[in-house]
Amino acid sequence: MKGTGGILRALMSKRCIAIPGAFNGLVGRAVADAGFEACYVSGGAITASAGQPDIGVLGLEYFASKINEVASASGLPVLADADTGFGEAEMCVKTVVEYARAGAAGLHIEDQVMPKRCGHLDGKTLVSREDFAKKVDRASRAREQLDEQHRSIVLCARTDAAGVEGMDAAVDRAKAYVDAGADMIFPEGLKTEADFERMANELRGYNGINGGVGPYLLANMTEFGKSPMLPLDRYSQLGYHCVIYPVSTLRSAMGAVTSLLTDLKATGCVDNSLPAMQTRQELYGHLRYTPGQEWTFPSAAKDTPPLA
Repeated sequence: MKGTGGILRALMSKRCIAIPGAFNGLVGRAVADAGFEACYVSGGAITASAGQPDIGVLGLEYFASKINEVASASGLPVLADADTGFGEAEMCVKTVVEYARAGAAGLHIEDQVMPKRCGHLDGKTLVSREDFAKKVDRASRAREQLDEQHRSIVLCARTDAAGVEGMDAAVDRAKAYVDAGADMIFPEGLKTEADFERMANELRGYNGINGGVGPYLLANMTEFGKSPMLPLDRYSQLGYHCVIYPVSTLRSAMGAVTSLLTDLKATGCVDNSLPAMQTRQELYGHLRYTPGQEWTFPSAAKDTPPLA
């Protein structure tokens, strides 16, 4: 398959890949420079970086602009959060089109009722299995209408049913979403390793898609949530194809920012924080920028050698 979606599919077909979150273009560059093969754009990280909670208040255009920013700067395939599809079925169609145009290699939509919540919070409400399957079907048919370069975009269905209706319902919903056209399943909020293993066993080879292996499977390693923090190798053994770390970079960055501000307020200088700061040379390295020399957009990190 052509396009970045084809690249992402090829990577996941070979092994389970780690996909760190990138909430802006600079972080996307850092992800590429660290040797990762894909980026994840998280709704929670994008909204938090805008100073807002993850309750669906930012729109499709804002998300698409961030996807384009990360994809352009990193040069990597980008898997992106699309919340509930920003509305009903017709908005899901528009979301598929706009995400593909923005450069997304894949996207996931979820079966929560709007206004949605973070998948690791209690109090979530779901739409019916049948209604969400119709959404997935519309999104799948929209993808088929894209040009050859974008038609490979991965359509992932996230189900939050495990924490609301139980694992039996989560498995049933996942299968219904694959039947409706999803390439990948994102079982959110699973509480035990056994839950992850059961989901993988139930979906292995299901519907014969993706060359007979069944749907690609995504595990979410968000910190301070409901799921166990298992290493990448273990998820590979369980049968997962990618593991996202959606908010790890944001949390690490904000931890450093908060520490610096606390110390600056107390001491009136930043000397204590200097050893932990990224140097000017390191920053310019990520940007592929040398003062006095012409810089060409986008100078994507993956496609441009780091500066000496």
